[in-house]
Amino acid sequence: MKESLPLPPHADWLPVILEGSTSEIYVIDCDALRFIYANPAALHNLRYNMEELQTLSPVSIVPAVSSTSYREWLLSLLQDEAALSVKFDHVRKDGSCYPIECRLFRLTSGNGNIVIAIGNDVSLRDQSNQALQASESRLNAILSNTPGLVYQFCLDPQGNPAFPYLSEGCEALLGIDAEILQTVPSLFSQLILDEDRPSYLESMQFSMTRMSSWNWEGRIHIHQWNDIKWINLRATPRQLDNGIVQWEGIMTNITSGKLELEEIRRSRAQITELSAHINTVKEKERTRISREIHDDLGGNLTAIKMALALLTRRLPASDKLLMEKAEYVDQLVDRTIETVHRIAGDLRPGVLDFGLIAALEWQAREFEKQTGISCHLGSNKAESEINVDPDLATALFRIFQETLTNIAKHAQASAVEVSLVHEETEIWLKVTDNGRGIQSIDKEKPDSFGIRGMAERARALGGTLSITTPPQGGTMVTIHIPLSDNKNPA
Repeated sequence: MKESLPLPPHADWLPVILEGSTSEIYVIDCDALRFIYANPAALHNLRYNMEELQTLSPVSIVPAVSSTSYREWLLSLLQDEAALSVKFDHVRKDGSCYPIECRLFRLTSGNGNIVIAIGNDVSLRDQSNQALQASESRLNAILSNTPGLVYQFCLDPQGNPAFPYLSEGCEALLGIDAEILQTVPSLFSQLILDEDRPSYLESMQFSMTRMSSWNWEGRIHIHQWNDIKWINLRATPRQLDNGIVQWEGIMTNITSGKLELEEIRRSRAQITELSAHINTVKEKERTRISREIHDDLGGNLTAIKMALALLTRRLPASDKLLMEKAEYVDQLVDRTIETVHRIAGDLRPGVLDFGLIAALEWQAREFEKQTGISCHLGSNKAESEINVDPDLATALFRIFQETLTNIAKHAQASAVEVSLVHEETEIWLKVTDNGRGIQSIDKEKPDSFGIRGMAERARALGGTLSITTPPQGGTMVTIHIPLSDNKNPA
């Protein structure tokens, strides 16, 4: 057994150290299991004074530890001649408890076996650890139920990638074990399809340069499954030390959404094609019926009128009743001929054969006569300079007709301005009125088939139709049609 060390020259420091320490310090007589000394920090925490504490056994303030355990600790110190670390709960005078970690040191003196215990209240630390564990448990529960991969991604100044953190969804999404991907981070970029990789790198560089959110959609190829997935990557960057940029974010599988969107687009394209086909067939049928009405019915009515004129001349002038009947039939034939011309014109105005501007100008004049609303048409080119496909001309004319119909019904306008702009690669038709203006709710009405039909006609031609309210009020309908070679032979 080692001899006791002599006190240092400045042994008078010891009381100051004991009294000023924030750690609990106890001197215990192990043979009698009684407290010899406790510093102010220990008395404060236990809420005893020195006299009260000296009447107590250490077992009194640590009921969970028996006298036998104390003696075993002492035996361990006697055998190993080393300090011993223990943790238990202290019971205060008022019965409340707090956890304490102690280091026990044996001191041999002429008065027997003495143990010095130096301990610290670890209740705050334990509470912090419990709160941290609970927070980690909640976070792990959230991450494990997150549909996708939660990750951290780093890029150093030399462009070397790293994945400091990958959630459990890594293998399910990417087909790569998280540990493998963390070991070889470049495997991720190798999954991205060649045609999508440039946009991935560009979006990453943009996010890193501007420290803005990183949002990217692209395709990856899982080789072991021979599967192509669409993924969405969303992450927020922050600057770390040594020029490293780290993103925290989530990757999700958006394949089903992309496929559904593609199916919607395909269905919409089919509907557009069907609508265009129906409109084409309808216009052809209108043209056929219009010509048959004009040629056959109009020709027959003209023949009837000529025959009636011949019969009228042969009627006796004295028979006034017959003359009146003949004159009535003649007027009836005239009215029928006018009706035939009107119906034929409504089915397909013959003025369309004279060009788009002529047809629009004719419709504008008809609109003025029927409604009394001024309608002015302007164009950047003369009629002879505009040569468009007949189907395109018919579609624009029908959209113009429907627009004027809507103005007459709803706009409460007094003037309409029409602008036709024809360029080499596109054509614009703008119709602006000075009426009350269209409201957003009006465009979304379930029965707004006129507007939908106009938009569908424009879409079938590869163009767009927009309805807006200009700053000066009223409503502006704008039709934009790109011209391809087959639509613009001029």
